[in-house]
Amino acid sequence: MTTPPRLLATSDLHITYQQNRDFVEAIHPHSPDDWLIVAGDVGEKFDDVEWALGTLRRRFAKVVWSPGNHELWTTKDDPVQARGEVRYKQLVELCRSIDVLTPEDPFAVFEGAGGPVAVAPLFTLYDYTFRPPGTTDKASALNAAQDAGVICTDEYFLHPDPYPSREAWCVARVEETERRLLAVDATLQTVLINHWPLVRDPTFVLRYPEFALWCGTELTADWHLRFRAAAMVYGHLHIPRTIRKDGVRFDEVSLGYPREWQPRGWTSAPLVDVLREGDAR
Repeated sequence: MTTPPRLLATSDLHITYQQNRDFVEAIHPHSPDDWLIVAGDVGEKFDDVEWALGTLRRRFAKVVWSPGNHELWTTKDDPVQARGEVRYKQLVELCRSIDVLTPEDPFAVFEGAGGPVAVAPLFTLYDYTFRPPGTTDKASALNAAQDAGVICTDEYFLHPDPYPSREAWCVARVEETERRLLAVDATLQTVLINHWPLVRDPTFVLRYPEFALWCGTELTADWHLRFRAAAMVYGHLHIPRTIRKDGVRFDEVSLGYPREWQPRGWTSAPLVDVLREGDAR
C-alpha cells in the first residue's frame, strides 16, 4: 500500500558545525512526495543556507523555510554583508532561486496525511514583550537580563535597518503577516511556522528565563486560534518537545548544537511528523 505524503519539520540545523552538516547530508524523506519544513537557523552564511536548503530541496517534494535570527546576522566572515530587511529580501530571493518556499510566497496547501492544510511560513521577529517579572519596559527588562548575565548575540549582529529598532521591524512584520493570514481560505486549517514561538508558554522552561526577551512577541498570542492552526511549528529555544495550548499542538523541532543533542544520544536529525495523530514524538 502506498504511504501518503507526510508534512515533516526540523529547525536549528546550525550547519557551521560539521557534525550537524553531516546530519543534513543524511536527511531523506520517507516518501518522495513528503514535504519538509525548516523553521530557521540553518546557518549564518548565505553559502551555507544555499547548500543546506538546496540539498534538502533535491530530496523533498517541497521545502518550506522561515528565517531564524542566525540567517539574519551580518558577520564579518560572510561575503554577503547586507543588513536588516535587505538581507532578509536577499535570502528570500536565494530561496526562490532553488525553489524553496518563504514567508513572502503564496501559502501552499498540503494534501497528504492529515491534510488539507495551508502551510504558512511566517517571519515575525520579537519585540522584548516577553519580559522578566517585575520589569515594565524594554529598558528595565534588558537591565534585568544583563544583571543575570544574559544577552542575546542578536544585539551585536542582527541589524534592523532601515527600521529604528528590532521591535519596530517586528511590528511591521506582524502587520504584514497578519494581512496575509487573513487572506487564507477560511475553510482551511493552517500549519503556522515561525522560528520564534507565537506564544510565551514554551519559554517558561528556559534555564535562563531572561532569554525570553529575544523569543517572540505578545502580538501573536492568539494567532493559533484566530487562524485555525492544526499545529504550530517553531525552533529557537533548542528544547525539542511538544506542548498544547487551547487544544493546539506546538512543536519545537530544533536539532541544536552538538553539545545539546549529543547527551540525548541522537545519531541523526529528527524529523517531526507535524500532522501525526496524538503527541508521540
